[in-house]
Amino acid sequence: MGTIQGGRLMSKPTPAGRVFVILMFIAFAFPFLPLLVASFSFRWHWPELFPTQWLWDARGTTPFPVGWDYLFSPISGLGPAFLNTLVIGVVTAVIAVAISLPAARVLARYTFPGKSLVEFFLLVPVIVPQIAVGVGMLLLFIRIGIARTYGGIVLAHLVPTIPYAVRILTAVFQNLDPRYEEQARTLGAGRFQAYARIVLPIVLPGITTALLFSFLISSNVFLLTFLISGGRLQTLPTMLFSHIESGAPLDATTAGLVLIVSLPGLFFLVLSDWLARDRPGPGGGVFQMNSATGRDGRGR
Repeated sequence: MGTIQGGRLMSKPTPAGRVFVILMFIAFAFPFLPLLVASFSFRWHWPELFPTQWLWDARGTTPFPVGWDYLFSPISGLGPAFLNTLVIGVVTAVIAVAISLPAARVLARYTFPGKSLVEFFLLVPVIVPQIAVGVGMLLLFIRIGIARTYGGIVLAHLVPTIPYAVRILTAVFQNLDPRYEEQARTLGAGRFQAYARIVLPIVLPGITTALLFSFLISSNVFLLTFLISGGRLQTLPTMLFSHIESGAPLDATTAGLVLIVSLPGLFFLVLSDWLARDRPGPGGGVFQMNSATGRDGRGR
């Protein structure tokens, strides 16, 4: 037996399915467990299974803060790096979706000469090594005077984010029945009014997903940020790289910073799962139009 959820019959998983889910959870969570332990340790050397001295035991015995104490102190620079990551990520996501929304609508609805070529070039930034793209952009940005600026970094981050945003929104528009908009136009709505009142509310979950995905990509871009900023503007990825570039063993500070850098991805995972659940409303549930009869779920 199962339960009804979102208009569908949801059956209970088999014992093998439960085991598989548990194994997948362990595989996902296992890499974070050593980082979590290391972030609270003060002395942890091979072959000890657990730290021989913890952070709270070492407080007051060292002349400088370590671990989480160092990360949350003003001297670490975590606050400005986090703020830079947040601002650049949000601005990049908004611009990427604003550019991708009309492009995705055209790619999903219309056929035109060279369409396959356009779709191919949209994937080029993902296929070409990022170092090649970054060096070319750096030479260009130096000539036009926007290297080592926030604007230059945002433009650089648009290169890897727009292809993903276009692909997400294209799939959204391909699944959107155009008759919703046509019916609104028939009832007297203008083109802009039909788009704003009918289309946008239906595709809003897809837009939100594209925004989140664009922010996630931007918040994890290291190479382009480092090249365009010249290492002078710290974000969480560049700050993490500065901690690990020496090749020293993993310490509590670096372990804690890795966990902080992972937070946007975990937040995105939870929020995407929440958005993917069925919800009643335009284009879903009882309001979804039947493609064969042209009627909605209420028989109209």
